Amino acid sequence: MESASTHEEIPAATLVVFRHARDGGPPEILMVVRSRDMSFAGGMAVFPGGRVDAADRALAAAIDHGLGDDDEAAHRIAAVRETIEETGLSVGLTRKIDASEAARIRDDLIACGELAPVLDRHDLALDLAALVPFARWCPRGMKHNRIFDTRFYLIDLGTGAVDIAIDRTENTRLFWTSAQAALDAADKGDISLIFPTRRNLERLALFSDFAEARSHAESIPVRTIVPQIGDREGRPSLTILEDAGYPVTHEPLDEALRG
Repeated sequence: MESASTHEEIPAATLVVFRHARDGGPPEILMVVRSRDMSFAGGMAVFPGGRVDAADRALAAAIDHGLGDDDEAAHRIAAVRETIEETGLSVGLTRKIDASEAARIRDDLIACGELAPVLDRHDLALDLAALVPFARWCPRGMKHNRIFDTRFYLIDLGTGAVDIAIDRTENTRLFWTSAQAALDAADKGDISLIFPTRRNLERLALFSDFAEARSHAESIPVRTIVPQIGDREGRPSLTILEDAGYPVTHEPLDEALRG
């Protein structure tokens, strides 16, 4: 395994968006399939998200976010911004947004690349407390030199009556699915999941609704998960912490997709 010092660790954030299933079944979550042209996780199904940029940090420093930590606020801002950009779904805001306004917000954000002027233009405020910290992954030693130190958040959309659309640059597909259905699709070869996404879906599949997921997340302190290579049942495996809330903590190395 390469030394962590050879890698650039890039702060990033991702958002697991819940909605009620229309058939009354398990909650659904929003996933995107990344373009195969992307250098990281190309062709993989992931949650919307991306890197924390300088404008996210500037906005965090400029507003009264109530979190007591500008770095944490910047990560949540990045999760909101990236979700709007990638999916057209306006989340993490203090008022309801209809489909036509959501489309304008997204267009403005894509045009200017920063969230602050879009908030001003549309008279919007952020509700960063609506994002629930769930996990943090930093897969050092994976095959790419760029390592994303990613914070995962949960948010509850509630109704499924929303419009979403791919951004046509980074993603090729958007879809709502239960966590278990996503795992089943991966097992059938219909989608591909990198190791962190699969582990998080297995954890998300434990919950019957958002309230249960939130309670679970709030009961387990977020610790940075750094997958390691170890021996499990006589096979080299990729392993994670045993006490971080995950029902599956290892996968054979020759089966794990690592980005």
